[in-house]
Amino acid sequence: MTMPDGPATVLVVDDTPTKLYILSSWLRRSGHEVLQATGGVEALGKVRDLRPDLVVLDVRLPDMSGYEVCERIKADKATSSIPVIQISGAAITPADRTQGLERGADAYLAEPVEPDEFAATVEATLRYYRARQRAERMADRLATLTEVTLEMNSADTFEALLSTAVEGASRILGRRAGALAIPPDGRTRRFAVMPPSTVAVSRAVAPDLLRRIGAMSLGNAAGTQVFTAPADEWLKMMPDAGVDDGGSATAVFCRTKVGRPPVCLGVYAAPPLDPDETNILRQLGQALALTADALRAYAEEHAIALTLQRSLLPARIPETPGLEISWRYQPAVDNIEVGGDFYEVLRLGDQVLLAIGDVQGHSLLAATVMAELRHALRASLLGPVDLGASMALLNNVLRCYHQRMTATVCLVLIDPATGEMEIANAGHIPPLLIGGETRYHGLGNLLLGVADETYRVDRLTLGEEESVLMFTDGLIEDRDKLLDESLEIVRSMAEASDEGLEPFCDRLIRQFGAREDDVALVAFRRTKTA
Repeated sequence: MTMPDGPATVLVVDDTPTKLYILSSWLRRSGHEVLQATGGVEALGKVRDLRPDLVVLDVRLPDMSGYEVCERIKADKATSSIPVIQISGAAITPADRTQGLERGADAYLAEPVEPDEFAATVEATLRYYRARQRAERMADRLATLTEVTLEMNSADTFEALLSTAVEGASRILGRRAGALAIPPDGRTRRFAVMPPSTVAVSRAVAPDLLRRIGAMSLGNAAGTQVFTAPADEWLKMMPDAGVDDGGSATAVFCRTKVGRPPVCLGVYAAPPLDPDETNILRQLGQALALTADALRAYAEEHAIALTLQRSLLPARIPETPGLEISWRYQPAVDNIEVGGDFYEVLRLGDQVLLAIGDVQGHSLLAATVMAELRHALRASLLGPVDLGASMALLNNVLRCYHQRMTATVCLVLIDPATGEMEIANAGHIPPLLIGGETRYHGLGNLLLGVADETYRVDRLTLGEEESVLMFTDGLIEDRDKLLDESLEIVRSMAEASDEGLEPFCDRLIRQFGAREDDVALVAFRRTKTA
């Protein structure tokens, strides 16, 4: 089919040579291109293969009626939008016209027909169908634009964002497309789609490419600008841009605020974009800029949160003769907020204290309370060590100063030389004792922050080459699995393990994969004395 606003291609179907000639000459005089057929079967074949913009159809044909030809055109989804004008010098009664219109004709002319009336009917029919096709095409494009925008908002990396944007632009506009943006690492990313491929691929890019493109449009200002530049300008900056000599490319350059990195989204502009296409490109570019800013802010906040979280945890673990110690801290994969998971390892003379805990929630408050508990724990150990008293102090800190907060904590005090060990547990997952019988230690007392509690201290002995594993619930909690099942997985892995603590901790983290919550774990093994 021809372009919506250009001269139309019209198929004239009539078995009378004189009438076929006259109708065709009137159409050519109006600037239209004319195709001809003398029978119904021939007409249906040309409609199917050539897709004319309009069919002028005689009612009386030698092989089938024009009514049936019209019905078949309208019944085929691929050709149903092609308008049909029926014309007849014999079937001219109101009943004939009614039948023609009821069976799919868009207009019905009875002969004799004046040239001006015929031309006006043709133009009116084309005008209506072109407006309808434009509206349908725009509706399809807007629906796809909505889908692409939602997909862009779901992207979790700049590579995924740019791929989605450039594939969406190519899909909506049916052209070669490319996109550029600068993620937090400062290295410009560029992706392009070159039809017939519909998949975006990464392309090489000069570090100053966005600045050079900006010089052609907004410069350093904020805003959105659509501009078109000839092929030679684009090829100087991107020799592999896929812009043909003599052609051009249209791009939208966006910067949400002064000082922020811009984005650019462009398409091949041959033939030139119409106003609707330009508007679509502008909206896609603006959506890309806003999503890139949000993704950049998320990445920056996530990095800040991790830095803060790690600054609140021990900077290093002290050397502990007689103990091999391994620890891990893994932040939640999809949470930019700091959490309340913590661990601690302290040398106390000949003894070593190991602690692990989890303050409820993911927020700056949770991290602050976690830091307070760590400091309170350290303060409680400056004098004689009493795990029950230390736990009671932590409980009082929460109940006095953070009345709506709770926490779980497990404390283990061990003498590496003798293996004598004390355990106090406030609502935390029991430590896993790994030795002759690999088992979880018994449940402890109530979690911190709920009520006044006397915390029990259990005493036992850890043999040489025996180990203890302590971890927060973020390691094993899954929405679709019972906690007991996950606890048994950890126990079975520990029981079957004959490797060192470091590879075992790595394997444990891999077993449960990316987590929705923070994970802290501490494992220690009593080594043989010399």
